[in-house]
Amino acid sequence: MMQNDGVEETGRTAAIETFPTGRRGDSSRVTLRPITGHDQDEFLELARASVDLHHPWMSLPTTPQMFQAYLGQFDNPLSAESLLVCVRDTGAIAGNININSIIRGRFQCGSLGYAAFAPTAGQGYMSEGLGLVLRYAFEQLRLHRLEAQIQPGNHASLTLVRRHGFRKEGYSPDLLFIDGAWRDHERWAITSTMIGHVPDAPHPTLPIR
Repeated sequence: MMQNDGVEETGRTAAIETFPTGRRGDSSRVTLRPITGHDQDEFLELARASVDLHHPWMSLPTTPQMFQAYLGQFDNPLSAESLLVCVRDTGAIAGNININSIIRGRFQCGSLGYAAFAPTAGQGYMSEGLGLVLRYAFEQLRLHRLEAQIQPGNHASLTLVRRHGFRKEGYSPDLLFIDGAWRDHERWAITSTMIGHVPDAPHPTLPIR
């Protein structure tokens, strides 16, 4: 069982890494790969260094126990994936982007969560990473829609989704429990047809009619 899981994980890693960057003329400064237990030390060091950057918008694991619980949320890649945005030249982790709450059938949708890390923040790596994630989610996972819930004061996050063509769909008071309270969020979304990343064939769970 352990061996099969390792083979499956290796195959998924290769698919994620080669899909966005294996095209002619690719000049991206970042690559994607799924988070694993081997990332614990680097991830925790970066999360601790980024507490001030992330507060009050979000929080990431800062202890080994918290990291293991966090990692467990992505045991089933059919329902959620956690992708690391890594600097191509060095392999250093610049941020992470999660595709959460994947729902198939007539919805074919996932919810995005993301965070830059302080040592490389402000250099455009997360924007490039999000561009790769959109292509991966729409063309390889064959999702139709991605959503992002963002607090109104989180201007960096709002700028990021606007840059990639997300549209604002509404405002939800008390939507998510963050930093000890229920917080208001703007709802932003993007579909594969909005940016032309349509898969060659629909996902097999999509009904015919």
